[in-house]
Amino acid sequence: MDQGTYSDGFSQLESLLLYSFLDNSQDCAFKEKLQTLSCRHTPQCVPHRRDFHSFSDDGELQTDGNRSGHFQNGEPGSETGEIYRIIGAQLAEIGDQLAAEMQAGPVDDLVQQFLNANLSSEEITRCLSQMVEQVLKSIPLDMDQEKAKLVLAMVLAKKVVNNVPSLLHRVFSTTVNYMNRYLHDYIHNII
Repeated sequence: MDQGTYSDGFSQLESLLLYSFLDNSQDCAFKEKLQTLSCRHTPQCVPHRRDFHSFSDDGELQTDGNRSGHFQNGEPGSETGEIYRIIGAQLAEIGDQLAAEMQAGPVDDLVQQFLNANLSSEEITRCLSQMVEQVLKSIPLDMDQEKAKLVLAMVLAKKVVNNVPSLLHRVFSTTVNYMNRYLHDYIHNII
């Protein structure tokens, strides 16, 4: 099993990042239902701690440079967990702006894929990847490719669950799988 991965296959940092993104997103119609994920997908070893970071004048995250909490026994340390929460919140702001530009068609198509119980986890992850690529071509984004894919995947996840809240668990796990498969190195090197 990979370092930083739950026994059920969820990567802790990807889960924490997605959870923070959704929790901080505007127009998230499933906030109460999202709380059902908090115990399962956010590491218990990551207490809220706000004394080790600050923001520079240009809005960039600044840390004290101490990465000793990066991994402890394969789990994110408190500093790392808090940084990923902050990054998730910052990405949610970008995602909220991006969501307004996104057409309903790709979201409706993706909802249908998630509703198809015959699709395996692999197939639905592939569908999400294809939809991210499709939307990426239709919306010009002024950010690096990996960051754009990350934000788009999380925005698509939010929009799908807004349409069909009962899909939360399947959409969450699929999005984490997508993030882990296609953006693992980017996410783990984001700080």
